[in-house]
Amino acid sequence: MHPAFDILDPSDPRPAARAALRDWLSLQHALALRPQEAVRLLGLGRGPRAALALSSQRGASEPELDAALGALRRSAAVAVPFGSPCYPERLARLTDAAPLLLVRGDVSALSAPCVAVVGSRAATAYGRAVAARFAGRLAASGLVVVSGLASGIDGVAHAAALDAGGRTLAVLACGPERVYPRCHRGLADRIVARGTIVSEFPPGTPPLRPYFPLRNRLISGLSVALLVVEARVRSGSLITASHAAEQGIEVFAVPGPLTSPTSAGTNALLRDGAHVALDPEELLETLRMGGAIPAPAAGAVDAPAARAPRVPVGARGGPERTRIVAALRDEALTRDELGRRLSRSTEQLALDLFELELCGDVAEDRDGRLRFVSSAKTPEL
Repeated sequence: MHPAFDILDPSDPRPAARAALRDWLSLQHALALRPQEAVRLLGLGRGPRAALALSSQRGASEPELDAALGALRRSAAVAVPFGSPCYPERLARLTDAAPLLLVRGDVSALSAPCVAVVGSRAATAYGRAVAARFAGRLAASGLVVVSGLASGIDGVAHAAALDAGGRTLAVLACGPERVYPRCHRGLADRIVARGTIVSEFPPGTPPLRPYFPLRNRLISGLSVALLVVEARVRSGSLITASHAAEQGIEVFAVPGPLTSPTSAGTNALLRDGAHVALDPEELLETLRMGGAIPAPAAGAVDAPAARAPRVPVGARGGPERTRIVAALRDEALTRDELGRRLSRSTEQLALDLFELELCGDVAEDRDGRLRFVSSAKTPEL
């Protein structure tokens, strides 16, 4: 049995550390898809090599281990074994905890207070705007926003958390050196620079369909609460919600139009007892009252939000938001009227309007009309 190591770095030259990492990678190769068996065998307390010997699965070959170590070095990933003080306590309590976590970025985020934000890959403008609003506020409050790096709501949640100056954690259904979908490579680089990417799968593992439900239990398991923004009736987000319920984690859902397929799943969660999520501040207060996250110190202000300067709307919004502001400078308009004037649907306008309202450039009157909010700090367009 090897000495215990908190974190195993593939660049560590010490023979004992190199041998321990090879043994853990071999166990991962054999039992990543059977985590419950791995946890049971590791519970016997004799280390990864003994656990593998007691299983009926084949460990990794020497060439496979060499390839895995090379991939870890190239991606600057480290390994956090089950039982390590750096292994997140919330995951360690699960009967099907991952035997080995491969991590890129900040390992400490695994054990920080986290809230998962998940939803549909085919997200609507409404869903994307709501996800950005919640994820940004959660991250600004000091929570780590967890999601799965998928298209749609997941990607929006990660990006909004980073844009708010906070941290985010992406859980992969493939090897740690891979990025799926490929269009999120730039986002993945941002996450590694200021957050964390984690996988329970060996390097080189492709993103196959059966791996995503397994990945989803880690998304919920790492978190003190789960927020589902948009979801169809049959979706991975509802699988994540099911894991959360089994793990004793609070589930929140954003209500949506009854006619929208992407809100059918969230509305069903609400019908079945999930907490309704209407406002990020209410969500934070619910978590604080329940003891899931600590209350802020007296007089404390969320640092990212306090530091954020007001950015001129022309530099912030791009041509479409500039057109919206120009139209609303002349007169207050309803959303339908604004859409007709700009030849855009109300759904197409939703995300841009949400951002302009969030930044304080546009406000809605009591009669439902939108108006431009002038400011001495906002230059003329």
